[in-house]
Amino acid sequence: MGEESLRKRKGEDNGKEDGQSIQSHQPQATNLQKQAKLYIFPLQSECVGLISGICMIVGTIIGSGIFVSPKSVLANVGAVGPCLTIWAACGILATLGALCFAELGTMITKSGGEYPYLMEAFGPIPAFLFSWTSLLVTKPSSFAIICLSFAEYASAPFYPGCDPPQAVIKCLAAAAIVIITIVNSLSVKLGSYLQNFLTATKMIIVTIIIVSGIVLLAQGKTENFKDSFKDSTISVSSIGLAFYNGLWAYDGWNQLNYITEELKNPYRNLPLSIIIGIPLVTVCYVLINISYFTVMTSTELLQSQAVAVTFGDRVLYPASWIVPLFVAFSTIGSANGTCFTAGRLVYVAGREGHMLKVLSYISVKRLTPAPAIIFYGAIAIIYIIPGDIDTLINYFSFAVWIFYGLTVLALIVMRFTRKELRRPIRIPIIIPVIVTLVSILLVLAPIISAPELPYLYCVLFILSGLIVYVLFVHFKFNWPQKISKPITMHLQMLLEVVPAEEVTE
Repeated sequence: MGEESLRKRKGEDNGKEDGQSIQSHQPQATNLQKQAKLYIFPLQSECVGLISGICMIVGTIIGSGIFVSPKSVLANVGAVGPCLTIWAACGILATLGALCFAELGTMITKSGGEYPYLMEAFGPIPAFLFSWTSLLVTKPSSFAIICLSFAEYASAPFYPGCDPPQAVIKCLAAAAIVIITIVNSLSVKLGSYLQNFLTATKMIIVTIIIVSGIVLLAQGKTENFKDSFKDSTISVSSIGLAFYNGLWAYDGWNQLNYITEELKNPYRNLPLSIIIGIPLVTVCYVLINISYFTVMTSTELLQSQAVAVTFGDRVLYPASWIVPLFVAFSTIGSANGTCFTAGRLVYVAGREGHMLKVLSYISVKRLTPAPAIIFYGAIAIIYIIPGDIDTLINYFSFAVWIFYGLTVLALIVMRFTRKELRRPIRIPIIIPVIVTLVSILLVLAPIISAPELPYLYCVLFILSGLIVYVLFVHFKFNWPQKISKPITMHLQMLLEVVPAEEVTE
């Protein structure tokens, strides 16, 4: 279906609803929508078993965080002992949170992550605020953080002994976003193959760092662990910020909820994947941090621009170039995975009328969610321009834990308001209570102890979603539709995209 066909169809069906003119009266459009549907639900023809579920959790969580966050966690608590404790505690919290999401995912088997859970428990307004914040803050800022991490590690070998200029880091991060956006817009298979290759390289560098640390410990490199709690600077605010940075490295613990319907025997494999996968990641993270401290003091680690690169320089010389290369592969793999999953989230928001419809459309020729991916890339580049990694992580974590807390609270509320719902997995009520209380502490502690403007900006942005909801979703004024229809039509013709509708066979 070329541009000439699109223009012809536009003339024939000018009075119809936007998006429908391109697909009506033509069997080819139905076939394209069937194929487009297969993209949105790519795993429906396959079953994900226990091993695949564990690999998905491990592969999604391990990314840029473990190579960036150690310095930030240590900076907030000031000593080795509290730092390692925070890393272990973050793993426990992620496991408990994932168990709560396991009950929700098997009780409400709908795609869209937290959106359907908030909708069932609290109604459309909290659900809309989640999609509003997720699409415009948490997901693009996560993309930006990962690409900034990639840029730091990729540029570090070219500036030995000093920090790379911020202009170089930001330009390199923007270039990474553009390349990943293009790859995922052009081909689903290419993005998938790239992800598989980068996941393998990720596990190689993790194994190299852990084994090197174990060898050094066996050789007696334990001086940095003596008096490990001495000179610690612990307060409510510092612990909250340390958890923000640690939990950023564990982000992705809820990803199996997006494919609950595709899991083989989900009532068994979902909780088992969580119980095995997240503790495995926790052990890896603690061992990686121990490896760092075998060769660096707390001061040296804080002064390092790229912690894993410094570790490689001291342990693997003259093969130290392996570390920045594989860390760059790992971070770019996380960025690619973030971009790869964008289509499903934007599809749900567009389908529900919470974003422009064109963002849920699928490319006719390439069967990729090109508008959604381009949208994510553009927003992520905007986040790169003013921000540094630590600020973005705090901004991201503050917003995301508001909705994690609300989602787990939804589990508690539905225990009393939706007793009729079948619960194949039923966890003890104390677990969601603990996660909810910790979420409240994570959100409020930094604001009370050390209030900063980014938190206020984040709250104002979330609340601004109420105005958007009232004007465009609740009242559904005609003038926004009059503006969006021609924009949608022109973007359809420019990008050659169609709606991805569910088609009954």
